[in-house]
Amino acid sequence: MARLSLFNDRDLLATTRREFLTGSASLLLGVAFAGKAAAMVPAADSVANGAGDAKASGFTGFVPDAFIRISSDGRIILIVPNAEMGQGIATTEAMMIAEELEVGLDQVEVALAPADAIAYDQSILHNQITGASTSVRAFFKPLRQAGSAARMMLIGAAADMWGVAASECTVSRAVVFHQPSGRSAKYSDLAEAARAQPVPSAIPLKSVAQFKVIGQPLKRVDTPEKVTGAAKFGIDAIIPGMRYAALKMCPTIGGAVGTVKETAARSSPGVIDVIQIHDAVAVIGETYWAARTGAELLDIEWDHGPNSELSSDALWTELRNAKGTPIVAKAVGDIEKALSSGVRIAATYEVPYLAHAALEPINTTIHVRADACDVWVSTQVPKDARIVTSEIVGLPPEKINIHTHLIGGGFGRRLAVDTIQQAARFGKLVNYPIKIIWTREQDIMHDRFRPAYHDNVVATLDRNSGLPLAFHHKTTCSSVLPYFNREPWPEGKLDPDAVSGSVNLPYDIPSGRWEWLRHDSPIALNWWRGVGETHNVFVVESFIDELAVASGTDPVEYRRKLVDHNPRAKAVLDKVEEASDWRTPLMPGFGRGVSLHQSFGSFAALVVEVGVDESGSVALRRLTAAVDCGVAVNPDSVMAQIQGGVLFGLSAALYNGITFKNGTVQQSNFNNYRQIRMNEVPPFDVFVMPSDEDPGGMGEVGTASSTPALTNAIYAATGVRLRSTPIDRHLLARAGNRDRPPGNLQLGLESNPSQRSITP
Repeated sequence: MARLSLFNDRDLLATTRREFLTGSASLLLGVAFAGKAAAMVPAADSVANGAGDAKASGFTGFVPDAFIRISSDGRIILIVPNAEMGQGIATTEAMMIAEELEVGLDQVEVALAPADAIAYDQSILHNQITGASTSVRAFFKPLRQAGSAARMMLIGAAADMWGVAASECTVSRAVVFHQPSGRSAKYSDLAEAARAQPVPSAIPLKSVAQFKVIGQPLKRVDTPEKVTGAAKFGIDAIIPGMRYAALKMCPTIGGAVGTVKETAARSSPGVIDVIQIHDAVAVIGETYWAARTGAELLDIEWDHGPNSELSSDALWTELRNAKGTPIVAKAVGDIEKALSSGVRIAATYEVPYLAHAALEPINTTIHVRADACDVWVSTQVPKDARIVTSEIVGLPPEKINIHTHLIGGGFGRRLAVDTIQQAARFGKLVNYPIKIIWTREQDIMHDRFRPAYHDNVVATLDRNSGLPLAFHHKTTCSSVLPYFNREPWPEGKLDPDAVSGSVNLPYDIPSGRWEWLRHDSPIALNWWRGVGETHNVFVVESFIDELAVASGTDPVEYRRKLVDHNPRAKAVLDKVEEASDWRTPLMPGFGRGVSLHQSFGSFAALVVEVGVDESGSVALRRLTAAVDCGVAVNPDSVMAQIQGGVLFGLSAALYNGITFKNGTVQQSNFNNYRQIRMNEVPPFDVFVMPSDEDPGGMGEVGTASSTPALTNAIYAATGVRLRSTPIDRHLLARAGNRDRPPGNLQLGLESNPSQRSITP
């Protein structure tokens, strides 16, 4: 059975990336082919060159690249380049290597890649990074090429040993066969000889029809360890001589430590030391609870800084009244002319700041020494973690060892390195390893938040068909990029994330303009699961529903008329209509809503069915999704990602929003930053469409689908159009909505942007 393992960097024999030819095209790949593979493995200086070797690590066998290790004792280790944070990528990427290597997933061990300056960079985001649903898209070809090249070298070793042509040999389940002579050899028997094989100049890949592993709903390699508790997350790191740190951080945004009275804390049993940096104080203890108890005894006077009176009301006022010249992201047709004719529909949408609220709270273990530094951390950006640690502790990057772990939920939070920077600042103040653990309250209150958005959308409809003649979408928001890049984002330059999910509509609209008005705030930001698409798909799909209602057309039928040119979008829409029983009438107080989008290289449609009671409480009754993600490497993981992503998005839409008062976040734990509970999850069907297209992303598709399908369903049930989240139950309570508009509005009724319900 395949299992997931955590290896030290030396065990993985981390290698550098080189260039080699694939057919007639030159492709930079995360593999270490340089002439003969023998030059990489046994050479005495290979470690200095970035390619670990058998002598240095004790590993004997075949090390063809950054992804594959085949030992002489029969072990086959597949190193996956992306972080495993519950999305199943360790299994999916191992399947891609195994497919071309001709091994079964039950024959391998799977390891998470260490931080590497070059080897594991991916082609879409150009970094060693897990995010934006790019993992499968970026590595579908390179990982298969790595497996194919290694298989060809193993076949070459067998052919040379037997004195036969390589073309006469076949492979199955890590065994090379020569059928004419009846001979066979295991990969482990060929590992040493394969080192001397030349690198293939052309690397053929299987067609979809030839896949044996890819496309199978295989069980995840990380499940057994998670079930037994053996799986190691960042918070599980235990280092000899380690001490624990509990923190007190300035509660206000941009605040700092003033004066600290630490006598009581130092006198608390088990407390070793009290140290501080600019905006936080750490109590070091022999155990975490000793440190936590000591931290509660600190008497700190905070310098609350320039944002001590910051409030949500002020932030929203500034966002709504932001001035400036928007950046045009995309323009199609004569938008001014198109907007001046037909029936004009306008609406305003808003969504709040959001926290990530992952189950595993922030933690980092660090040991800074004079000659090196080790960091044990759950991160989506191990290379960036190495860089920022190097900058703070004053050691070169190659002296920083990032030990990657399973992540107990990322959702984008582990893309940020602020918490690793904090750990490095504390770590260099002591001479022993310390494990820093944030409380749940600190994790939510000191998150880097998803931006708040204010959107104005306008469309004109043809008076006869009711279909759009023009579409104008202006988004006002801050940019995450200065925080992610750790440098200012140039004024006047488009942040593509602000308009993603809107500029790439699946619909055929003759004229359109998409704009971004940048408005920065003091709030530190980060990407959130679904990135820009989560916000923009909500706006677009809610507004498309408003256009359907205004034209007197069924929302699914309205969308179908707009995707005649887009067969993949039409197919998922047709499937979800059929599977959800869209045409079946519902009782009063119940409704269905739909969303459709093409994002991250995938196409998805979702129908949410809800019931709304007299108090305005919303109950989920049924969820139905259809997705075309191209080749589904592991259909089981695709289904799980849609289910998890939709529920993640519905939690935010129903319950979540970060608010500020006196410069402090008002939400602190799951009691006031609520998540959907297991007993609230309704029947959920996911249909994965068959496809031979290149894979699309999946991790964030469901989250982008969720909110508009929910609010459209609420409209169908109540007649109340919600244009902001979280859901305002007071607006849905029947006692306050006795004069609702009818379910079918007539063509030409304009949505009133000052209200949340369509006004007849």
